[in-house]
This record gives sequence, C-alpha cells and structure tokens, in this order.
Amino acid sequence: MTRLESPIDAACLDDEWLEADGSGGFASGTAGTARTRRYHALLLAATQPPTGRVVLVNGIEAWLEYGGRKTALTMQRYAPDILAPDTTQRMASFDTSPWPTWRYGLDDGAVLTAEVFVAKASCETVLRWRLEAAARSDTAAPVLKVRPLMSGREYHALHHENPAFVFDAQIDGERVRWQPYGNLPAIVARSNGSYAHAPDWYRNFCYVRERERGLDCVEDLASPGVFSFDLGKGDAVILLRAQPFGDTANTVREASESAASRAVLLAGFEALRRASRGSRLACSADAYVVTRGDGCTIVAGYPWFTDWGRDTFIAMRGLLLANGRYEEAGAILLEWASTVSEGMLPNRFLDAGGAPEYNSVDASLWFVVAVHDYFAAANVPDAARHVLRGAVDAILDGYARGTRYAIAADPRDGLLRAGVPGVQLTWMDAKAGDWVVTPRIGKPVEIQALWINALRIACAWDTRWRELEARASASFAARFVDSSTGALFDVIDVDHVQGAIDRSIRPNQIFAIGGLPFALLEGDAARAVVAQVQAHLLTPMGLRTLSPSDPAYRGRYRGGVLERDGAYHQGTVWPWLLGPFVEAWLRVNGKGAAQRAHAHAHFVAPLLAHLDHAGLDHVSEVADGDAPHLPGGTPFQAWSLGELLRVLERLGDAC
Repeated sequence: MTRLESPIDAACLDDEWLEADGSGGFASGTAGTARTRRYHALLLAATQPPTGRVVLVNGIEAWLEYGGRKTALTMQRYAPDILAPDTTQRMASFDTSPWPTWRYGLDDGAVLTAEVFVAKASCETVLRWRLEAAARSDTAAPVLKVRPLMSGREYHALHHENPAFVFDAQIDGERVRWQPYGNLPAIVARSNGSYAHAPDWYRNFCYVRERERGLDCVEDLASPGVFSFDLGKGDAVILLRAQPFGDTANTVREASESAASRAVLLAGFEALRRASRGSRLACSADAYVVTRGDGCTIVAGYPWFTDWGRDTFIAMRGLLLANGRYEEAGAILLEWASTVSEGMLPNRFLDAGGAPEYNSVDASLWFVVAVHDYFAAANVPDAARHVLRGAVDAILDGYARGTRYAIAADPRDGLLRAGVPGVQLTWMDAKAGDWVVTPRIGKPVEIQALWINALRIACAWDTRWRELEARASASFAARFVDSSTGALFDVIDVDHVQGAIDRSIRPNQIFAIGGLPFALLEGDAARAVVAQVQAHLLTPMGLRTLSPSDPAYRGRYRGGVLERDGAYHQGTVWPWLLGPFVEAWLRVNGKGAAQRAHAHAHFVAPLLAHLDHAGLDHVSEVADGDAPHLPGGTPFQAWSLGELLRVLERLGDAC
C-alpha cells in the first residue's frame, strides 16, 4: 500500500495509480487527480482483449455545493500550463489500499472520501464518495456534482472538438447511456443520483508527460451532463462501463437491476474493502494477467504496452510462478506453444490485429526457460508436459538448422549467431526510423547464455542435444572471456565477421552467472563478471545498459522520441536486470543468511522504496543512468515487478 499524508504537495502529480480490468483495459491517474498523460482515464476499454484499446471517459470534474460555496474535488491542467483549481491543500491523504482513495477536509469539519475501483468481473469502473466524518449538526449536507469528461478515441491518439460528437443521452431510471461515436462502444453509467443533460466542451487540457516526451499534448473533451447527489442521504455511486456492439445480454441484465441489486453491489464493495486482496506485490502482479481469447496472457506494461513474447516469459517467472499461480502459467505457455513458427515465437501481437511479428532471437529461448521453471515448480499434467516439450524441441530444431534473420547454430563452435542489417533482434531493440541503435549482430553474450541453457534443459528428455550443448559451452568459455578484465565481451563475431569483438561493458554478461537455471561460469571468471557489472552498472534502480566510461553513454532518458530511443539501451537503467544481478551476486558470494541480508539491504531495499513513487505499488520500466536515477518509460512494467518478486522469493522474503 502506498499512502501519502497531508500536506499533499506537487509530487502528487508525479505519482500514478492503476486499476486494471483483467481484459487489457484499465483506469489510471495521478494521486493529485490532474491527468498528466493521454492514457489517464476512468474508462479505457480493450475492444479486442487485450488490444483494441479505446478511451471513453477520460476523467471527471467533481465539486461540492454547500453553505453557498463551491468546493472543487478534482484538478485539471490546461494549456499552456495552468493548474486549476488547486485542491492539494484540501486533500488530507491519498492511499492505494485496497484501491485509490482520497480524503478531503471540508471547512465545516467534515471529511469526504472519494474512491475508484475497477470490478474485474464486469470491467466496470466504480466511483464512490461518502462523508466519513459528519459535519456540524446545524450545517446542511453538501450536494456533490460530477461532470464526466469524454472522448472516444484510440488510446494513443488525442481528441479535439468536432461536430461529429453525439451528446445525446438515453435515460432509463438510474441508467444513462451515451454513444458519442457510432464506431465505438457506448458508455453506460448507473448511479444513485440524478442526471441533468447539459452538453458542453471543455478545451485545451494539457498533458505534461506527453509534452516531456516530445509528443502532442493538448486535448478537448466533451461533457454531456451533470450527476447530482445529496450526500446527506448516503454514499454517492457511479458505475461506468463500455457496452460493446450487440451486447444484448448486458442490456437485459441492466434492465433488470434495481436499487436492491445495487445495494448488494455496495455490500460487496465493503466486503472487498475488509477482505485482504493479498500482499501488496501480489495484488500489483495481478494487474498484468489478462484475457486473450479463451486463455490469458501477460501485458508487458501500462499504459501503452500489450503482450510481448519476451516480456511474457521473463515476467511470468515472478508474477505467476513465484506467486504459486501455476494454472495460469501453464495456460499461457500452452497458448504460446501453438505459435511456434520455424523455431521462433512471436515478439508481439499488433494492436490492430493481423499477423504477429516474428522478430526476436531471444523470445523463444526465454519460453524454454519459463517451461523449465514451470516444470520445476508445478505438478504438470502429462498431456501439457508433452505439448511443451514438443514446442521446446521445435524451437531448438529451428535454431539448430537455421531460421529467419540469419539465426542459426554456427557449425564451427555450436554458438548461436543472429542478425541482419536493419533489424533489432535482442532485448536491446531500440530503433528510430532506419537507425538501429544497438544492432548487436553476431553472437551476443546473453543469447549464448540462453541458448546453452535451452540445450541443457532439453537434454533432460532428449539426449540428441548433448553434443551441441557441450560444444557450445566449451566455445563460450574459450571465446567470450576478455583476458584483460576477466569479464565477458558483449558480442563476438560482430556483423558475422569471425573474431570481431565488441568490448562494451553492458549488463548482458550477467546472464552467464545469474537469472537463468544454469550458470555458464564459476569461480574467478564468475566473480570477475559480477565485479565489473557492480562497479560500472549497478544503481539503486537496477543496472545501467552501458558503462558511464563509454563515449556512447547517455545518462538521461529524456526528450523526444529520437533522444529517448538513443538513450534507451545506451546507459538507461532497467530495474528488471536487478533480478539476474542479485542471483549472480549470491552465486559468487554464497547464499547464507548473512549474504541474503546483505543483498536485500544493499540491492533490493532501494527498489522496494521505489514502490512509493512513480507507478505506485509497481516498478517503472526504466530510470536515468545518472543520479538521482529518476524513473521513466512506463510507470507500471511487468518484468520489472516480476523480477523483483522472483528475487524476493530467492531471498526468502514474502511477496
């Protein structure tokens, strides 16, 4: 749980909350209520779960009317940079447990609580306001006014005033329905208040995070009307959901709902509040597990990522396996097993549908590692074990004989070569236009660690991989160690030129020692790798992607698309790499109680402290390489959180 106590200051606009709906949609915003991203919304739905995301209800204007005064409860930022009204002095506290909750101190001594909750079963966003501490007996109860602010757009886009927006409302008792655009789902609201139709445009909202990223940042939103609630009669509640085309079942369900059924819902709301939703990190992990078709998958990050192959298999080891969620892990692996093509698994599925992209050398190998961990942790049914082993064999067969993008086992040394000009295949995959920032064509070090681990894993049921594994392992030890440092080269046979070497000090070498089931090096060689990584790359937020001593180092992940892509893997810190580092450090320093306590205090504790900043209760995608290592990228990243969970399990800490 993240809790901010009074006085709330400007930092509340840097901290963001997330409520995921389990289908790829979500609600999110800032602790201070002002939206700072185009992705901040109360109703953001996935029309083709987990893709096809659209923003329907961006936010609200909420205020109280009592004693002849108007008291604002929400903030907005308008272009060029006007924050109004400022509600921070009235905001007494904010916390995220069990869901985002704000408390406001009112002038007459009353305390108002506002809450946001996403109900996964129905993908509804629930908004509730209640008087927590009563006002003076001689003071009339306040009237709450709420104006929904709407768009109806693809979630990466922005919305502007236009005559095509349809304000019309269908009012049926306590149910109000709008269909702003005919090609998008309708918006359905249910409330225990009254609704007055009063269409208006609210213009020039400014999203400062988009401006910082060098993107368009100004938007207009439409407001069809105002909800009113007498708080003296009890809690005020609004339920928002998207109504897909042809959703007759839900239409019938809504028509049959009554005040009694809503009372049951609110009772359930209170039951959820009283019940434990699991530990803090386990609850956060649940946000990334979403539906895809009849199965499930893992969203790589919020607010702008969907499911990616590489991210899924890395993240699931902590999000699912470390949490004992074996059934979901197995279902995801079986679903992905059916997508093997020429030995490769998709790197990602497109938001707009269509054929998946097969452009990753390591996604397939991470799948093999995830299968190994699943077999080790769970009681796997024979049928599932057979399918997954078959998928692993298909991957290794494809890689051994050769597949797309010159990916193939080199017959000379058994190592895995990969890469063609203009295509980024490893996890260091930034590309701006035609510029591949870190092409790493040849034999990257972490790809060899994954390849050899995959061969060793498959040897458990198929002895035909033993000779290739032995040859690759011997070649790795002979060819990757830099005699001048004892650490490892980042890439050998660069650009497929025999003997060409890339000596860049990067974190990829850590996978030869930690992060995978089998270490490739031991003793002095392993210690040299860990020492170099610790000396050059370790920060409180994770590992830098390039040593600051390198002329190509970029210490700030800031600016427009070109600047950010140029820094993405050229010094920017990635928190997910802390997991492999801690595991490697323990392998060379021992795994006793003293060593685990040291690792927790020096490596893990700073990242745990980060849970109270940026993406609250989550771990950011990246951070600056230079101090103070400000977070950047997505504030909610699956493999960042997954590796934190996995390393906590390794340390014997509760998740």
